[in-house]
Amino acid sequence: MLLLSGNEAIARGAWEGGVSTAFGYPGTPSTEILENLVKYDAPRVYCEWSPNEKVAMEAAVGASLGGARTIVTMKCVGLNVAADPLMTLAYIGTEGGLVLVVADDPGMHSSQTEQDTRQYARLAHIPVLEPSDSQEAKEFMKYGFELSEKYRLPVILRSTTRVSHSRSQVEELPRTESTLPKGFIQEPSRHCPLPLWGRPMRRKLQEKLEELSKVASASPLNRMEMADDSLGIICSSIAYQYVKEVFPDASILKLGFAYPFPDDLIREFASKVKKVLVVEELDEFLEEHVKALGIQCDGHNLVPICGELSVEALRVVREKIDGTKAPVISAAYPLETLPARPPVFCPGCPHRGLFFALTKFDVIVTGDIGCYSLAVFPPLSRTDVILCMGGGISMAHGLEKAGEKKKIVGVVGDSTFFHSGITGLTDMVYNKGTSVVVVVDNRTTAMTGHQDHPGTGRTLMGEETYEASISDFGKACGVKRIRVVNPYRLQECVDVLKEELEAAEPSLIISRAPCPLKKRQAVGPLRVIDQSKCKKCRSCLKLGCPALESADGVIRINPLMCAGCSSCQELCKFGAISPIEDKGGAC
Repeated sequence: MLLLSGNEAIARGAWEGGVSTAFGYPGTPSTEILENLVKYDAPRVYCEWSPNEKVAMEAAVGASLGGARTIVTMKCVGLNVAADPLMTLAYIGTEGGLVLVVADDPGMHSSQTEQDTRQYARLAHIPVLEPSDSQEAKEFMKYGFELSEKYRLPVILRSTTRVSHSRSQVEELPRTESTLPKGFIQEPSRHCPLPLWGRPMRRKLQEKLEELSKVASASPLNRMEMADDSLGIICSSIAYQYVKEVFPDASILKLGFAYPFPDDLIREFASKVKKVLVVEELDEFLEEHVKALGIQCDGHNLVPICGELSVEALRVVREKIDGTKAPVISAAYPLETLPARPPVFCPGCPHRGLFFALTKFDVIVTGDIGCYSLAVFPPLSRTDVILCMGGGISMAHGLEKAGEKKKIVGVVGDSTFFHSGITGLTDMVYNKGTSVVVVVDNRTTAMTGHQDHPGTGRTLMGEETYEASISDFGKACGVKRIRVVNPYRLQECVDVLKEELEAAEPSLIISRAPCPLKKRQAVGPLRVIDQSKCKKCRSCLKLGCPALESADGVIRINPLMCAGCSSCQELCKFGAISPIEDKGGAC
């Protein structure tokens, strides 16, 4: 037996299930799946970080049509990017089993939206499997390959933050190889959804869905756990674990094969209980369908529809049902006594200097998704709007074309630039925009744990490869003004921004310095404040560096946190900050 997180178990299930190829784009809470799958050998699975989720999905389709069992991974908002090929794939179908693992994020722990992937499955007419623990995550992954190959459909395995990151025991089994012949079948009528062939594909897809509803009703992934018939609860995913704890005596219909809906099983279960409650995270996906079957039930009228479910949340639901008051369980530590810990850039983060320089200008900053999203918070407060990956560039262009009088700066990260920033930059130049685009290039996909991307020169398999140049892409898009700055040199950043903001044409500024957490070394020598020279002006605190501490009117640099970036030294007008080896004293 192994103790695995849900993501580790999904990787294990893919490997045991005979996966040959794996594609994805990093995004919490899904990232660790491919990071673990790439470690398996004998045989080793081909794994790659694709530039974005759409590319990953399309590459996975190609591999599947070549007969390979394939997995493609992403987080919930990544499915928005991959939706275009996904919708068509349901029509043309798969050859080798293709499982799309999407990790939803109820509670928005690391996402800009709460999004329910099951809605995409219904829109695309694709089966959904929902594991509730690590053992099921592994088994459902393997079953997904078989289901995909039998019905020539992609299968979505929907995880959530709690399932992906919680650990439980998993049985280790040997790998089973696929018996499908490899090689692409050159038969356009099967693979080209032109209207002539696409219309029959749509009818065939509907027939598959109706058959799969019967399959789901008989599937061992769905089961009734009958107990007290006064209350029957329909649930899936991690909600099942909470229900078992809070309603130990209730009858339960656990749905692991959640879509197409197992109508016969739902009707049978409802006929055996006096009252039905649907417990699910996010949308009223199951609840809506149960009611459409003519079955009276409670659901989100009692269960929270926003945020992540929990045992505590369901205890409140039980209070409403029973009309009793559950015992209050106090926290181990009084929350009101804990100090606030607002998110900030790490000590030595190269993004800090660039955004500090932006505080010197009266501009609008359209931001993006990444570590640099933290620039929205004080003391920098230098991001005005965040939408989606790549939106930092495109929103800047749209604001300008809407007649905004202020100059606009669009910011994206290096991984985001390759993900979806190039098209926005092309649009800006092609349509004669004049905004300034800044790529904060820290040489990694830092926010999700330092994954490689096309600009790092290294693949997920650990192989050296071509290092794509942001500057070259900028030139190819038609940008004439391209500048590279060192974000640790504050005045340099200010001067370059000033010049480019005054230009009457689009500019591309690349703020380049590696993430110190990725390199695992200090940027430079640690700094110390000479208290005899410090004027208590507090200018250095405007950087928002966690290594700078102020207490009782004294400003100090914490030597355990300082990364030696030197930004505070450059900012101090009184020469009170210097490298620690020159002072030899305490901070």
